[in-house]
Amino acid sequence: GARGRGHGAGPGGETHCSSPQSPRAAPGRPGSGGSGGSGGARTPAPAGPGGEAGTGPRKVSSASAAASTLSEPLRRTQESGTRTRALGLPIPLMEKPEASTEPQGPRPVLGRESVQVPDDQDFRSFRSECEAEVGWNLTYSKAGVSVWVQAVEMDRALHKIKCRMECRDVPAETLYDVLHDIEYRKKWDSNVIETFDIARLTVNADVGYYSWRCPKPLKNRDVITLRSWLPMGTDYIIMNYSVKHPKYPPRKDLVRAVSIQTGYLIQSTGPKSCVITYLAQVDPKGSLPKWVVNKSSQFLAPKAMKKMYKACVKYPEWKQKHQPHFKPWLHPEQSPLPSLALSELSVQHADSLENIDESSVAESREERMGGAGGEGSDDDTSLT
Repeated sequence: GARGRGHGAGPGGETHCSSPQSPRAAPGRPGSGGSGGSGGARTPAPAGPGGEAGTGPRKVSSASAAASTLSEPLRRTQESGTRTRALGLPIPLMEKPEASTEPQGPRPVLGRESVQVPDDQDFRSFRSECEAEVGWNLTYSKAGVSVWVQAVEMDRALHKIKCRMECRDVPAETLYDVLHDIEYRKKWDSNVIETFDIARLTVNADVGYYSWRCPKPLKNRDVITLRSWLPMGTDYIIMNYSVKHPKYPPRKDLVRAVSIQTGYLIQSTGPKSCVITYLAQVDPKGSLPKWVVNKSSQFLAPKAMKKMYKACVKYPEWKQKHQPHFKPWLHPEQSPLPSLALSELSVQHADSLENIDESSVAESREERMGGAGGEGSDDDTSLT
């Protein structure tokens, strides 16, 4: 989960962890988690699930519009420096040799690095990658769910994975709400240990935490992600990447995973149908070989997507009984989160985290908590 809400993860995001003997994982706030995952898909809509438009305050319709609502100090922080024009982790020029096979994001000029909230071009680039066909290999296609992996050298790098699902009887707005709703995620995501939003960066970006169970003997994972979201007509985008927050360092009882790139593109195909594309490149860290992560993610992503679809079908009835009008992802003025300056955050690089040996883990947090499901159960998957 790279925070259930699309954080991501999950995490709200929105992350994968699996044992070599039985590949099982949690593709992540995705985000939203997750979001998914850093929260829900750690993923606003111009109208709610009931189609009620024109109510409440103005909705955010572009990243630039969101930036224009910031306070002057935050706006200056966001506009300073050269903007990163593609989603991913910005890597300083001198941090790695050119021959490195580790996943790398764009490199800011002059070796400078800072956390940035994605802008309009970043959202367009993410959408283009979700829709791209060249350079992607189809590895799974069944019952309205398809999986592709990006063509890269097999064992030397972490694959990007793309999973697309047709959702009948689920409006795009409902799926968008499910990816955002952190309280509902705690109900349907049986893999989640803990998920919460930390702070607000702009009206369409926040920082959140997501932790999830992994199958024994692996340690459980967690992630901190910056999640941003944007409605584009009848379509919606939620995306996240890992950041470091000074008050939430890695914990000894969990392995800190890294969302290099995680997100969701939701496209409406009718009043009561949509298509969702989940795009992710997540490093679960620990001692898992890259080939295990790559292979297991291809099997687990469809399973997690189907689980999310079932949650979407049940969401309208659940939401009617649980603060039906509370949707801060649609109505920013409802958000109870404190504001946070971007300068308080820094980018989380995968290679700066310790690779923890999990080969002889005798007891996991999952075992202490009584287990999270049997072999091959739905409880082994999660979208961050």
